[in-house]
Amino acid sequence: MPYLTDIQMSFPDYYYSQTQLIEKLKEIWDGKIFNTKRLDGIQNNVQVESRHLALPLEDYFKLQSFDEKNNHFIKSATLLAKDAIEKALNANGLEASDISALYSNTVTGFAIPSLEVRVMNHLKFKSDTKRNPLLGLGCMAGVAGINRACDYLLAYPKEAVLFFSVELCSLTVQTEDISVANLISTALFGDGAACVLLVGDEHPLASKSQLKWLGSKSVFFPDTENVMGWQVGEKGLNIILSKGVPEITQENIPKPFKNFLKEYQLEQSDISTYFAHPGGPKVLEALANALEITENELRHSWQSLKEKGNMSSVSVLDIMYRMINENKQSQHKHTGDYALSLAMGPAFSAELGLLKWN
Repeated sequence: MPYLTDIQMSFPDYYYSQTQLIEKLKEIWDGKIFNTKRLDGIQNNVQVESRHLALPLEDYFKLQSFDEKNNHFIKSATLLAKDAIEKALNANGLEASDISALYSNTVTGFAIPSLEVRVMNHLKFKSDTKRNPLLGLGCMAGVAGINRACDYLLAYPKEAVLFFSVELCSLTVQTEDISVANLISTALFGDGAACVLLVGDEHPLASKSQLKWLGSKSVFFPDTENVMGWQVGEKGLNIILSKGVPEITQENIPKPFKNFLKEYQLEQSDISTYFAHPGGPKVLEALANALEITENELRHSWQSLKEKGNMSSVSVLDIMYRMINENKQSQHKHTGDYALSLAMGPAFSAELGLLKWN
């Protein structure tokens, strides 16, 4: 089976406290929102204390067009992806030319040609490297990208591949939109990038890898495209975020989750580790209630949300990164245990992955 060898993170240099961000938004929305103190309540509810931003805070309120936002996205996303990839290669003694396939993901900007091409112009990947860009999967792409890369490695067990994801949620900011969904969005989302190194079981790094990938499951719920996503408009991406997401999560996720475990003759008690995307506090609470997961089992989800905000698809990779490092420092305390990755995304849909600590 394929192996997850390493995850490396990269973040923009600009890091702000939630208080700084909310105070600036109050200035911008003064006179547009009847009571800007509502933003304090939203800040407390999302439980985010700080976030990375792609640009200095003042620059966001000078952006006028989708063109401007997207040009900043392409420049920043390329540099962040390059940084995360270099960290993953250097940490494992590899060169870009050792990689057979590149999987990339984003849902917060558009780049044609896609981001892997732009990274390949900076690093010495082989000209015949297979490129696989993902778009539109939203928050669940962190899990889906790993799953699709591992599907590939089942056929090519001697190879090494990279999956990287970059989300610059801040560059979707809509200062004219005072809907509740947008107010929550501006309080919740942050920016970041991650790169995952994966190898087949005949690759030399397989024996040194942290996690073995066992299988995956994709779940789609019909007629739910208005639950979450983006509406593309003249000024860019406008958030679609239903207030019913926690309830939908609690009602719909348990059945496919349990069916997935049954496929591998497992019970929930066999799972020691959860890599669960932190959509927000209410979503995390709904997931914990629905699947009977303890707060301690979701501690890295809560911590990532607190320190980085919701980084869309990058968040679940940040959670995996944190858990992998914790496991290294505790001398592989999870060896032989099962782990489950889980994230929900637009449509409403979900992606699950089953892994085992190596």
